[in-house]
Amino acid sequence: MKINKNTYSGLVENIGIILEKSRTNAIYSVNVELVKANWEIGRHIVEYEQKGNERAEYGTELLAKLSKDLKMRYGKGFGRRNLLDMRRFFIVYPIWQTLSAKLSWSHYIVLLSISDELSRKFYENQGLQENWSVRELERQIDSSLFERLALSRNKKGILKLSKSGNAFVKPDEIIKDPYILDFLKIPQQKQFTEKQLEQKIIDNLQLFLLELGKGFAFIARQYSIPLRNKHFRIDLVFYHRILKCFVLIDLKIRPAKHTDIGQMNMYLNYFKTEENVDGDNNPIGIILTAEKDEVMVEYATGGITNKIFVSKYQLYLPDKTQIRNKIESIIQNK
Repeated sequence: MKINKNTYSGLVENIGIILEKSRTNAIYSVNVELVKANWEIGRHIVEYEQKGNERAEYGTELLAKLSKDLKMRYGKGFGRRNLLDMRRFFIVYPIWQTLSAKLSWSHYIVLLSISDELSRKFYENQGLQENWSVRELERQIDSSLFERLALSRNKKGILKLSKSGNAFVKPDEIIKDPYILDFLKIPQQKQFTEKQLEQKIIDNLQLFLLELGKGFAFIARQYSIPLRNKHFRIDLVFYHRILKCFVLIDLKIRPAKHTDIGQMNMYLNYFKTEENVDGDNNPIGIILTAEKDEVMVEYATGGITNKIFVSKYQLYLPDKTQIRNKIESIIQNK
């Protein structure tokens, strides 16, 4: 809507725009200065330790004394824990130019909690790409996003994933296995129907979109496909704005069957013929299931030209140690 600057309401609107812009810029500037200051403090601590020949065992005493003196002179914000974070911040990111102004100090605090360099680089890059809040970053780390994506790649693919994040180029790069649906808050032993699972996802659609990843836009639920005298319904339909294609999701609370794959193939053929418009790429189908038989899926999807993926979902966070060991095995053996 165009603002008429000659009216009083237009004057108010224009002043509001200026204030909002200035406040945004102020927050951005404060964040940059805070990150820079904490990095510089960390640098001075590390350089003092090195040039002053401080022995490692005296590091704790140094930070305790420094914390006390800084709090007396400058007030809060210089607890021993904070100084440890600043020191580690410089050690992990010794080159200032490698830091991003788009990430806040709180983002970096979360990233510093990741000891594995490959994982940390991935979450840093992916957080920048998808503009994650601190809370979103924490959830993706808790759900082992890097490890889940890395399991489907070889050593070269894992290193690429760590370096550049999960940049979507091909349809299979948007797929996760498993998907973590812990945000639905469904107890592990609770009995539920596919309709109830679908409703839970709709009720938590924002978090489900976050789990799906960047580029997904919700289109419809229970999308009707009329074929002669029958009506078939697709549980969830999305559009991926980066890959420029529809993504159809079918929910199963039981193990996926070969008939489910055949039905999804029919849905995809329908969308290619009836729903796609100029510029759309071929649709993708995802069968989200409680259990998956890898051999059955391989044979059932063999020879099908449509992109059909069968992925498990979990209602709880994965065992991080177990999944990390699998990643390390892939890196060491290939």
